[in-house]
Amino acid sequence: MRRIVGIVLAVLLIGGVVVAVAAGRDNGDTGTATKTVRAVIGSEKAEFFGDPDVVKALATKGYTVKAETSGSWAMEGLDLKGYDLAFPSSQAPADELAAKYKARQPLPVPFYSPLVVVAHRGAAEVLAANGLAALEKHRGTLKMAAYLDAAAEDRTWQQLKGADKYGELTGTLYLASTDPESSNSGALYLAAASYVAAGGKVAASDADVDRTAPLMRKLVTVQGAQQSSTDATFRDFVSGAGNPLVLVYESQVAALLAEQRSVDDLVVLYPDTTANSDHTVVPLTDDGRALGELLSTDPGLRELAVRHGFRPQGSAAEFTRATAAHAEYLNQKLTGIRQAPVPTSEVLHEMARRARG
Repeated sequence: MRRIVGIVLAVLLIGGVVVAVAAGRDNGDTGTATKTVRAVIGSEKAEFFGDPDVVKALATKGYTVKAETSGSWAMEGLDLKGYDLAFPSSQAPADELAAKYKARQPLPVPFYSPLVVVAHRGAAEVLAANGLAALEKHRGTLKMAAYLDAAAEDRTWQQLKGADKYGELTGTLYLASTDPESSNSGALYLAAASYVAAGGKVAASDADVDRTAPLMRKLVTVQGAQQSSTDATFRDFVSGAGNPLVLVYESQVAALLAEQRSVDDLVVLYPDTTANSDHTVVPLTDDGRALGELLSTDPGLRELAVRHGFRPQGSAAEFTRATAAHAEYLNQKLTGIRQAPVPTSEVLHEMARRARG
Protein backbone atom coordinates (compact mmCIF):
# COMPACT_ATOMS: atom_id res chain seq x y z
CA MET A 1 0.00 0.00 0.00
CA ARG A 2 2.87 2.39 0.79
CA ARG A 3 4.30 1.84 -2.69
CA ILE A 4 0.89 2.50 -4.28
CA VAL A 5 0.50 5.73 -2.33
CA GLY A 6 3.97 6.80 -3.46
CA ILE A 7 3.15 6.11 -7.11
CA VAL A 8 -0.10 8.06 -6.98
CA LEU A 9 1.59 11.01 -5.30
CA ALA A 10 4.42 11.04 -7.82
CA VAL A 11 1.91 11.20 -10.70
CA LEU A 12 -0.11 13.97 -9.10
CA LEU A 13 2.98 16.03 -8.33
CA ILE A 14 3.86 16.46 -12.01
CA GLY A 15 3.39 20.11 -12.81
CA GLY A 16 3.82 21.16 -9.18
CA VAL A 17 0.39 20.02 -7.94
CA VAL A 18 0.21 19.91 -4.16
CA VAL A 19 -1.68 16.93 -2.77
CA ALA A 20 -3.10 16.63 0.72
CA VAL A 21 -2.21 13.47 2.65
CA ALA A 22 -3.79 13.32 6.08
CA ALA A 23 -1.83 10.92 8.24
CA GLY A 24 -4.18 8.36 9.75
CA ARG A 25 -7.11 9.26 7.47
CA ASP A 26 -7.40 5.83 5.89
CA ASN A 27 -7.31 3.75 9.06
CA GLY A 28 -9.12 6.23 11.28
CA ASP A 29 -6.65 5.61 14.10
CA THR A 30 -5.63 8.84 15.80
CA GLY A 31 -4.73 7.13 19.06
CA THR A 32 -4.25 9.67 21.81
CA ALA A 33 -3.41 12.53 19.45
CA THR A 34 -4.41 15.93 20.77
CA LYS A 35 -2.61 18.34 18.41
CA THR A 36 -3.08 18.57 14.67
CA VAL A 37 0.05 19.77 12.89
CA ARG A 38 -0.12 20.99 9.30
CA ALA A 39 3.01 20.35 7.27
CA VAL A 40 4.17 20.72 3.69
CA ILE A 41 6.74 18.01 2.96
CA GLY A 42 8.94 16.76 0.14
CA SER A 43 7.18 13.99 -1.76
CA GLU A 44 9.87 11.41 -0.88
CA LYS A 45 8.61 11.54 2.74
CA ALA A 46 4.94 10.88 1.89
CA GLU A 47 5.30 7.14 2.51
CA PHE A 48 6.94 7.79 5.87
CA PHE A 49 4.13 10.04 7.12
CA GLY A 50 1.51 7.76 5.58
CA ASP A 51 2.89 4.64 7.30
CA PRO A 52 0.31 3.42 9.86
CA ASP A 53 3.10 2.68 12.32
CA VAL A 54 4.37 6.26 12.03
CA VAL A 55 0.81 7.58 12.43
CA LYS A 56 0.41 5.48 15.58
CA ALA A 57 3.80 6.52 17.00
CA LEU A 58 2.99 10.20 16.47
CA ALA A 59 -0.46 9.75 17.99
CA THR A 60 0.99 8.27 21.18
CA LYS A 61 3.07 11.45 21.48
CA GLY A 62 -0.03 13.60 21.02
CA TYR A 63 0.16 14.51 17.33
CA THR A 64 -1.86 14.06 14.17
CA VAL A 65 0.08 15.25 11.14
CA LYS A 66 -1.75 16.52 8.09
CA ALA A 67 0.92 16.57 5.41
CA GLU A 68 0.76 18.06 1.95
CA THR A 69 3.43 17.23 -0.60
CA SER A 70 5.35 19.68 -2.72
CA GLY A 71 8.64 19.83 -4.56
CA SER A 72 11.30 21.15 -2.20
CA TRP A 73 12.15 24.04 -4.50
CA ALA A 74 8.48 24.82 -5.12
CA MET A 75 7.94 25.45 -1.40
CA GLU A 76 9.60 28.83 -1.74
CA GLY A 77 6.68 30.00 -3.88
CA LEU A 78 3.91 28.70 -1.59
CA ASP A 79 1.92 30.74 0.89
CA LEU A 80 2.58 28.84 4.11
CA LYS A 81 0.30 30.90 6.34
CA GLY A 82 -1.59 28.49 8.59
CA TYR A 83 1.07 25.77 8.39
CA ASP A 84 3.15 24.61 11.34
CA LEU A 85 6.21 23.50 9.44
CA ALA A 86 7.82 23.01 6.05
CA PHE A 87 9.99 19.93 5.52
CA PRO A 88 12.04 20.19 2.31
CA SER A 89 14.62 17.64 1.25
CA SER A 90 17.77 19.68 1.63
CA GLN A 91 19.39 22.54 3.48
CA ALA A 92 19.40 25.15 0.69
CA PRO A 93 15.62 25.52 0.27
CA ALA A 94 15.21 25.17 4.04
CA ASP A 95 17.52 28.13 4.62
CA GLU A 96 15.55 30.23 2.13
CA LEU A 97 12.29 29.36 3.86
CA ALA A 98 13.77 30.01 7.29
CA ALA A 99 14.87 33.48 6.23
CA LYS A 100 11.53 34.24 4.61
CA TYR A 101 9.49 33.19 7.66
CA LYS A 102 12.09 34.22 10.26
CA ALA A 103 12.31 30.70 11.70
CA ARG A 104 14.53 30.43 14.74
CA GLN A 105 17.83 28.59 14.31
CA PRO A 106 19.00 25.90 14.57
CA LEU A 107 16.65 24.03 12.25
CA PRO A 108 15.94 20.38 13.16
CA VAL A 109 17.44 17.90 10.68
CA PRO A 110 15.95 14.52 11.67
CA PHE A 111 17.53 12.42 8.92
CA TYR A 112 19.41 12.46 5.64
CA SER A 113 20.19 10.35 2.58
CA PRO A 114 23.13 10.48 0.15
CA LEU A 115 22.70 10.36 -3.61
CA VAL A 116 23.67 7.03 -5.20
CA VAL A 117 23.60 5.51 -8.67
CA VAL A 118 21.68 2.31 -9.27
CA ALA A 119 23.06 0.21 -12.10
CA HIS A 120 22.46 -3.15 -13.71
CA ARG A 121 25.29 -5.63 -13.23
CA GLY A 122 26.43 -5.48 -16.86
CA ALA A 123 26.66 -1.68 -16.90
CA ALA A 124 28.54 -1.62 -13.59
CA GLU A 125 31.07 -4.19 -14.80
CA VAL A 126 31.70 -2.24 -18.00
CA LEU A 127 32.29 0.95 -15.99
CA ALA A 128 34.74 -0.91 -13.74
CA ALA A 129 36.59 -2.43 -16.70
CA ASN A 130 37.11 1.05 -18.12
CA GLY A 131 38.31 2.74 -14.95
CA LEU A 132 35.08 4.60 -14.22
CA ALA A 133 34.06 2.57 -11.18
CA ALA A 134 35.33 0.09 -8.59
CA LEU A 135 33.14 -2.91 -7.66
CA GLU A 136 32.74 -5.06 -4.58
CA LYS A 137 29.95 -7.65 -4.80
CA HIS A 138 26.65 -5.78 -5.20
CA ARG A 139 27.98 -2.30 -4.51
CA GLY A 140 30.82 -0.11 -5.60
CA THR A 141 32.16 3.38 -6.14
CA LEU A 142 31.60 5.64 -9.13
CA LYS A 143 34.75 7.64 -9.88
CA MET A 144 33.24 11.05 -10.45
CA ALA A 145 36.26 12.77 -12.00
CA ALA A 146 36.66 9.97 -14.55
CA TYR A 147 32.94 9.96 -15.28
CA LEU A 148 32.87 13.73 -15.81
CA ASP A 149 35.84 13.44 -18.19
CA ALA A 150 33.89 10.86 -20.19
CA ALA A 151 30.83 13.11 -20.21
CA ALA A 152 32.89 16.09 -21.41
CA GLU A 153 34.17 13.96 -24.29
CA ASP A 154 30.63 12.76 -25.20
CA ARG A 155 31.85 9.19 -24.79
CA THR A 156 29.44 6.44 -25.86
CA TRP A 157 28.91 2.98 -24.45
CA GLN A 158 30.19 1.54 -27.72
CA GLN A 159 33.57 3.16 -27.02
CA LEU A 160 33.92 1.25 -23.75
CA LYS A 161 35.51 -2.18 -23.84
CA GLY A 162 33.16 -4.99 -22.95
CA ALA A 163 29.97 -3.04 -23.70
CA ASP A 164 29.39 -5.04 -26.90
CA LYS A 165 28.29 -7.99 -24.76
CA TYR A 166 25.20 -6.07 -23.64
CA GLY A 167 22.72 -5.02 -26.29
CA GLU A 168 21.10 -2.44 -24.03
CA LEU A 169 24.35 -0.48 -23.59
CA THR A 170 24.21 1.85 -26.56
CA GLY A 171 24.33 5.59 -27.15
CA THR A 172 25.91 8.30 -25.02
CA LEU A 173 27.07 7.37 -21.54
CA TYR A 174 25.17 9.37 -18.89
CA LEU A 175 23.48 9.25 -15.50
CA ALA A 176 19.72 9.68 -15.64
CA SER A 177 18.70 12.33 -13.11
CA THR A 178 15.67 14.46 -12.34
CA ASP A 179 15.00 18.00 -13.55
CA PRO A 180 17.33 20.25 -11.49
CA GLU A 181 14.96 23.21 -11.77
CA SER A 182 12.13 21.41 -10.00
CA SER A 183 13.71 18.45 -8.20
CA ASN A 184 16.06 18.37 -5.23
CA SER A 185 18.02 15.31 -6.38
CA GLY A 186 18.68 16.82 -9.81
CA ALA A 187 19.95 20.03 -8.23
CA LEU A 188 22.18 18.14 -5.78
CA TYR A 189 23.65 16.19 -8.71
CA LEU A 190 24.78 19.49 -10.24
CA ALA A 191 26.15 20.61 -6.88
CA ALA A 192 28.36 17.51 -6.58
CA ALA A 193 29.37 17.47 -10.26
CA SER A 194 30.29 21.17 -10.33
CA TYR A 195 32.31 20.76 -7.14
CA VAL A 196 34.38 17.97 -8.70
CA ALA A 197 34.69 19.79 -12.04
CA ALA A 198 35.97 22.90 -10.25
CA GLY A 199 38.70 20.94 -8.50
CA GLY A 200 37.03 20.83 -5.12
CA LYS A 201 35.65 24.36 -5.01
CA VAL A 202 32.01 25.06 -4.20
CA ALA A 203 30.33 27.51 -6.59
CA ALA A 204 29.72 30.84 -4.87
CA SER A 205 29.37 33.36 -7.70
CA ASP A 206 28.22 33.86 -11.27
CA ALA A 207 31.84 33.45 -12.38
CA ASP A 208 32.00 30.05 -10.67
CA VAL A 209 28.79 28.99 -12.39
CA ASP A 210 30.16 30.19 -15.73
CA ARG A 211 33.25 28.00 -15.43
CA THR A 212 31.34 24.71 -15.13
CA ALA A 213 28.16 25.67 -17.03
CA PRO A 214 29.12 23.97 -20.36
CA LEU A 215 29.72 20.63 -18.64
CA MET A 216 26.61 20.94 -16.45
CA ARG A 217 24.60 21.60 -19.59
CA LYS A 218 25.98 18.45 -21.20
CA LEU A 219 25.04 16.37 -18.15
CA VAL A 220 21.44 17.57 -18.39
CA THR A 221 20.68 18.05 -22.09
CA VAL A 222 21.96 14.59 -23.09
CA GLN A 223 19.03 13.17 -21.11
CA GLY A 224 16.25 14.87 -23.06
CA ALA A 225 13.01 15.09 -21.07
CA GLN A 226 13.59 14.58 -17.35
CA GLN A 227 11.28 13.38 -14.61
CA SER A 228 10.33 15.70 -11.76
CA SER A 229 10.58 12.95 -9.13
CA THR A 230 13.08 10.19 -8.32
CA ASP A 231 10.12 7.91 -7.60
CA ALA A 232 9.36 7.63 -11.30
CA THR A 233 12.96 7.06 -12.42
CA PHE A 234 13.54 4.48 -9.68
CA ARG A 235 10.35 2.58 -10.55
CA ASP A 236 11.40 2.49 -14.20
CA PHE A 237 14.79 1.12 -13.26
CA VAL A 238 13.37 -1.57 -10.96
CA SER A 239 10.94 -2.65 -13.67
CA GLY A 240 13.82 -3.08 -16.11
CA ALA A 241 13.01 -0.02 -18.21
CA GLY A 242 14.85 3.26 -18.59
CA ASN A 243 18.52 4.11 -18.47
CA PRO A 244 21.09 1.58 -17.16
CA LEU A 245 22.49 4.21 -14.76
CA VAL A 246 20.03 6.17 -12.61
CA LEU A 247 20.71 8.70 -9.86
CA VAL A 248 18.41 8.16 -6.84
CA TYR A 249 18.42 8.53 -3.07
CA GLU A 250 20.04 5.78 -1.01
CA SER A 251 16.85 5.77 1.08
CA GLN A 252 14.90 4.42 -1.90
CA VAL A 253 17.30 1.51 -2.29
CA ALA A 254 17.41 0.78 1.44
CA ALA A 255 13.61 0.83 1.68
CA LEU A 256 13.35 -1.56 -1.28
CA LEU A 257 15.79 -3.97 0.34
CA ALA A 258 13.95 -3.73 3.68
CA GLU A 259 10.75 -4.81 1.92
CA GLN A 260 12.53 -7.97 0.75
CA ARG A 261 11.76 -7.05 -2.84
CA SER A 262 13.58 -8.88 -5.64
CA VAL A 263 16.58 -6.83 -6.78
CA ASP A 264 17.84 -9.17 -9.53
CA ASP A 265 21.10 -7.74 -10.92
CA LEU A 266 21.10 -4.51 -8.92
CA VAL A 267 24.43 -2.84 -8.17
CA VAL A 268 24.57 0.30 -6.01
CA LEU A 269 27.33 2.73 -6.93
CA TYR A 270 28.24 5.46 -4.46
CA PRO A 271 29.81 8.47 -6.21
CA ASP A 272 33.19 9.05 -4.54
CA THR A 273 32.04 12.66 -4.25
CA THR A 274 28.33 12.94 -3.57
CA ALA A 275 25.80 15.25 -1.94
CA ASN A 276 23.54 14.48 0.97
CA SER A 277 19.85 15.23 0.98
CA ASP A 278 19.50 16.73 4.47
CA HIS A 279 15.80 16.56 5.32
CA THR A 280 15.41 19.81 7.23
CA VAL A 281 12.41 21.00 9.23
CA VAL A 282 11.56 24.70 9.02
CA PRO A 283 9.35 25.39 12.07
CA LEU A 284 6.67 27.99 11.47
CA THR A 285 5.02 27.58 14.89
CA ASP A 286 5.97 26.18 18.29
CA ASP A 287 4.07 22.97 17.48
CA GLY A 288 6.05 22.65 14.25
CA ARG A 289 9.35 22.96 16.11
CA ALA A 290 8.24 20.46 18.74
CA LEU A 291 7.35 17.94 16.05
CA GLY A 292 10.66 18.49 14.25
CA GLU A 293 12.58 17.90 17.47
CA LEU A 294 10.47 14.82 18.24
CA LEU A 295 11.34 13.32 14.84
CA SER A 296 14.99 13.98 15.63
CA THR A 297 15.09 12.53 19.15
CA ASP A 298 12.39 9.90 19.63
CA PRO A 299 13.94 6.39 19.36
CA GLY A 300 10.79 4.83 17.91
CA LEU A 301 10.40 7.45 15.20
CA ARG A 302 14.11 7.26 14.36
CA GLU A 303 13.75 3.49 13.97
CA LEU A 304 10.79 4.00 11.64
CA ALA A 305 12.79 6.51 9.60
CA VAL A 306 15.45 3.84 9.10
CA ARG A 307 12.76 1.43 7.97
CA HIS A 308 12.03 3.91 5.19
CA GLY A 309 15.71 4.01 4.28
CA PHE A 310 16.71 7.30 5.91
CA ARG A 311 19.85 7.79 7.99
CA PRO A 312 19.03 9.41 11.38
CA GLN A 313 21.28 12.33 12.28
CA GLY A 314 23.84 11.84 15.02
CA SER A 315 24.14 8.06 15.13
CA ALA A 316 25.44 5.90 12.30
CA ALA A 317 24.94 2.80 14.45
CA GLU A 318 21.15 2.85 14.04
CA PHE A 319 21.35 2.67 10.26
CA THR A 320 24.23 0.16 10.31
CA ARG A 321 22.40 -2.15 12.68
CA ALA A 322 19.09 -2.00 10.82
CA THR A 323 20.63 -2.60 7.38
CA ALA A 324 23.13 -5.30 8.39
CA ALA A 325 21.37 -7.90 6.22
CA HIS A 326 21.92 -5.72 3.15
CA ALA A 327 25.53 -4.67 3.70
CA GLU A 328 26.51 -6.22 0.35
CA TYR A 329 24.45 -3.50 -1.34
CA LEU A 330 24.89 -0.53 1.02
CA ASN A 331 28.03 1.35 2.01
CA GLN A 332 26.77 1.59 5.56
CA LYS A 333 29.55 3.80 6.92
CA LEU A 334 30.02 5.74 3.66
CA THR A 335 33.65 4.65 3.66
CA GLY A 336 35.71 6.51 1.07
CA ILE A 337 32.86 8.86 0.15
CA ARG A 338 33.48 12.60 0.09
CA GLN A 339 30.67 15.00 0.86
CA ALA A 340 30.39 17.93 -1.56
CA PRO A 341 29.31 21.26 -0.04
CA VAL A 342 26.07 22.53 -1.56
CA PRO A 343 25.92 26.10 -2.96
CA THR A 344 23.38 28.58 -1.71
CA SER A 345 19.85 28.33 -3.06
CA GLU A 346 20.41 31.37 -5.30
CA VAL A 347 23.57 29.94 -6.88
CA LEU A 348 22.07 26.47 -7.27
CA HIS A 349 18.98 27.90 -8.97
CA GLU A 350 21.19 29.75 -11.45
CA MET A 351 23.28 26.63 -12.05
CA ALA A 352 20.13 24.62 -12.80
CA ARG A 353 18.75 27.33 -15.09
CA ARG A 354 21.98 27.46 -17.06
CA ALA A 355 22.18 23.66 -17.24
CA ARG A 356 18.66 23.46 -18.65
CA GLY A 357 19.51 26.14 -21.23
